Amino acid sequence: MQVDFYHLTLQPLDRVLPRIAERVVEGGGRLLVVAESPDQRGALDRLLWTYAPDSFLPHAQADGEGDTAQPILIAEQPVAANTARNIALADGIWREEALGFDRAFHFFDEDRIGAARAVWKALADRPEIERRYWKQNDNGRWEQAA
Repeated sequence: MQVDFYHLTLQPLDRVLPRIAERVVEGGGRLLVVAESPDQRGALDRLLWTYAPDSFLPHAQADGEGDTAQPILIAEQPVAANTARNIALADGIWREEALGFDRAFHFFDEDRIGAARAVWKALADRPEIERRYWKQNDNGRWEQAA
């Protein structure tokens, strides 16, 4: 199990999440995107349709008829009706259920850095979990810092 911590400093979530979602889907995987707020889930839904003029990411919000067929599903809870093995915690809130997936992407900004550090430390003693910490350099490129 791998947990990737993404510290959002120079680019906001709406610039980072679509690129990761693209990679997951292009690799044949499925992704569950979790956000507590209905407003944020709605914004993510719109984002995945419009983030690039020449493409879109096939997706839906959870609790629809076609949830099981969706490559990307946006949900309030970490329950993968689309059988995703990848989860993106888009609202900066860690959920222990993420450990039931093969890979978790934990996005957080400065407001949530303390909580993210606590999760990082809590997962340190779990040998079955590979942790990676990503930060942006001065040019906005992602670098693995730990």
